[in-house]
Amino acid sequence: MHSLSTATRSIAALPLDKRHGRVVAVRGALIEVEGLAGAAQIGARIDIDTPDGIVPAEVTGIEAGLAQCMPFREPQGLSSGTIAWLHPGALSLRPCDAWLGRMVDGLGRPVDGKGELPLGATRQPIKAPPPLAATRARVGARIETGVRALDLFVPLCTGQRLGLFAGSGVGKSVLLSMLARWTECDVAIIGLIGERGREVQEFVEDDLGPEGMARSIVVVATSDEPALMRRQAAWTTLALAEHFRDRGLRVLCLMDSVTRFAMAQREIGLANGEPPATRGYTPTVFAELPRLLERAGPGLPGQGSITGLFTVLVDGDDHNEPVADAVRGILDGHVVITRKIAERGRYPAIDLLKSVSRTLPHCLEPEQNQVRLAARRILGTYADMEEIVRLGAYKAGSSPEVDDAVRIAPQIEAMLTQTKSDRGHAEDGFARLAALMETDHAHAL
Repeated sequence: MHSLSTATRSIAALPLDKRHGRVVAVRGALIEVEGLAGAAQIGARIDIDTPDGIVPAEVTGIEAGLAQCMPFREPQGLSSGTIAWLHPGALSLRPCDAWLGRMVDGLGRPVDGKGELPLGATRQPIKAPPPLAATRARVGARIETGVRALDLFVPLCTGQRLGLFAGSGVGKSVLLSMLARWTECDVAIIGLIGERGREVQEFVEDDLGPEGMARSIVVVATSDEPALMRRQAAWTTLALAEHFRDRGLRVLCLMDSVTRFAMAQREIGLANGEPPATRGYTPTVFAELPRLLERAGPGLPGQGSITGLFTVLVDGDDHNEPVADAVRGILDGHVVITRKIAERGRYPAIDLLKSVSRTLPHCLEPEQNQVRLAARRILGTYADMEEIVRLGAYKAGSSPEVDDAVRIAPQIEAMLTQTKSDRGHAEDGFARLAALMETDHAHAL
């Protein structure tokens, strides 16, 4: 009798059925499956049997009874009539503290060759809505990044979201590595979205180092992986950040780059038949960007926070291209990294006059704001007159303001120059900046 009741409970716990369909067409990156009408939903997971193993896929569209799917890996061995099993439940993760120091892919699977990952007690949905705006805590106090140009002129606060806008080859990745090592936080979640394969190990071993890696989880989707996996990696990065935020920790979320997430979403949208809009980007790109970025920020009162630093690879150094323009309007500030400054040898090549933190001026002390504004005026005056001075068309003594700028601005530039091993401290930086401004004032008297 006992065995019968045990068998009854076991049978009752089984799903009533396991739906499957068959592949009827493959159009580029799009796989069409029939036989799942009424069961497949947008975002559902599909497992496609092939001679080369299971090809995991996701339902990205539904049309005329066909489930339109995109694979998470190259669909080698796929043919018409291949069985596609509908995977029950939404995609989720079960992270825990043992994941720190590890590298995972967009589905939360280990890619560092260190063995399987232990599973946590609770499930974390891959794609979750942000906390309600009316119930979220406010942005917290200023935190040090170790980068003097940011700490003095574009400060970062707990729960703030800052964008790093740059063209290719101007030091964006190096700046990101400095922020990953030095920014004050409990846990760092780093998403390398569409990154070059050879740079992943360099970033982990040389830039993060053992100390930085010990408090980090790195989510990797290289540029050769399917668009769905690149998009998924971005969602997984935020899901892991949310897990540690809900435990009351200060989380630093770094993503390189949002642009490659947008490009992956564009590929998915075009494959699903969406009409291309601005520069070929589909409408869902601009719908998904805020859904992704709004997940960072302060949590509910009593929870932790996610401080987000998102890089944007501007196309052709055009800082007004569609993705950059959309992201700039969503985030709480932007840091502009320019090729002109990099070419004259000042790294990080941050254009202080074009960079903005929307937590200013309240996140700094009144004395610090006075020093910052005085230095910013000096840099602005020098930028206006720089070409004239270099051409020798300016005569010293014609303007006291320009004379001060010509003398002080190069000293400010030298102070802001840093290498990967030169960590800055905000209090020391403000003291040095104030000393320069006092020297300028004494000279004027």
